[in-house]
Amino acid sequence: MIAAFLFGAQVSRAQRTDALGTYTPYSLYGIGDLEQQGNAITKSMGGISAGLRDARYINYNNVASVTERDTLSFLFDFGLKSNNIYNRDSKNHSAYNTFNINNFAFSAPIYHKSAFVVGIAPFSNIGYKFETTETDDALIAKYGDIKYRKYGDGSINQIFAGAAMNFFKNFSFGLKGIYYFGDLVNHSDIDFNSSGTLRTVETGWDYEANGFAAEAGLQYFKKFKKDYIFTAGASYRFKSRLTGTTKRYAYVYDSSIADTVVADKSIKHISIPANLTVGVSVRKGDKWMVGIDYQRQDWSNTSFSATPGVDFSPVTESSIKAGFEYIPNKYDIRYYMKRVTYRAGVHYENTYVKLNGKQIKTYGMSLGVSLPVFRLNNSLNFTVDFGQRGSTKNNLVKENYVQFIMSLNLHDIWFIKPRYE
Repeated sequence: MIAAFLFGAQVSRAQRTDALGTYTPYSLYGIGDLEQQGNAITKSMGGISAGLRDARYINYNNVASVTERDTLSFLFDFGLKSNNIYNRDSKNHSAYNTFNINNFAFSAPIYHKSAFVVGIAPFSNIGYKFETTETDDALIAKYGDIKYRKYGDGSINQIFAGAAMNFFKNFSFGLKGIYYFGDLVNHSDIDFNSSGTLRTVETGWDYEANGFAAEAGLQYFKKFKKDYIFTAGASYRFKSRLTGTTKRYAYVYDSSIADTVVADKSIKHISIPANLTVGVSVRKGDKWMVGIDYQRQDWSNTSFSATPGVDFSPVTESSIKAGFEYIPNKYDIRYYMKRVTYRAGVHYENTYVKLNGKQIKTYGMSLGVSLPVFRLNNSLNFTVDFGQRGSTKNNLVKENYVQFIMSLNLHDIWFIKPRYE
């Protein structure tokens, strides 16, 4: 069924779908397409985060990492992203481009070996536009041309604030609070184009949700062989719940009259399962770093509204990510390109969406650079992430995507007292 609805997006209410956060038929299910967390820097290394510690940028995925910094420094990170998606099944194809804010984050020291971080980032997105035309000759003869349209949009975003501190010399521990909020819309039309007696039918639901969650982060870091540093880390987001008002509606209309058939409200709860990420990294001074992460989140016990005619069930999501960075010479004063940081990574994910008995899988590769700006650790960061999700087998959709992310990373020192006036 998913392939049958995918293509031809002439939507009657275009104002609802002209600024989608994503564009994929797989966002129709559950709470939509889960966003890969992280800024342009972490995403350029496949999305690794659990074992990352770096004084040059904010790693808000593991709050324990924010203690790695210059004592009086503060950091600011703002990112934008563009996602270019090409979908196809065995017969059709479609393409769409989206543009959105990727993240905003700010971090500063608290006291001695402690620091805090605040920010906002997307958590999940819905974005799809499907259309089919009735082919049954008997229905066409009786009612004329009939079109079936489905479309959806909306996002769940997250505001977070956390703090961490070092202890026992080689450990860092942090806690982060998260507030989820957003609006998810799923809409469906039946359009009788040439019938003089039948009116267009519109149905759908609008879910306005919010909720709280907590996340803990831990890192162990150890220096060895003069300038090598080994880091092992883990982050655990505790199970939480979205609570919100679901507005269900159905009405019929023509050019001048609209009649309400159904309009009701109800309270709906959606469980967000616990999420565990573990990872390690090895760094050699200011020269290179390599790391790997594993993440797991069990959605199998979460109840979602059924989609008629579709064999959908939520399952355990898991992913493995690996990446590295390399700096030719951070302190080179003659050649700018030797001070640039080069990054690359890979990621493979079993998503929480299972359709027609097949779990949807995603895999991709990312490349990125950080271009130094002025002094300290200020930089412009550019990342390209490209990959594939799904396949054309089992009446599904194959999706190829290219995502561009750009961010500005600002670093400065507070409370510097000049030696001379």
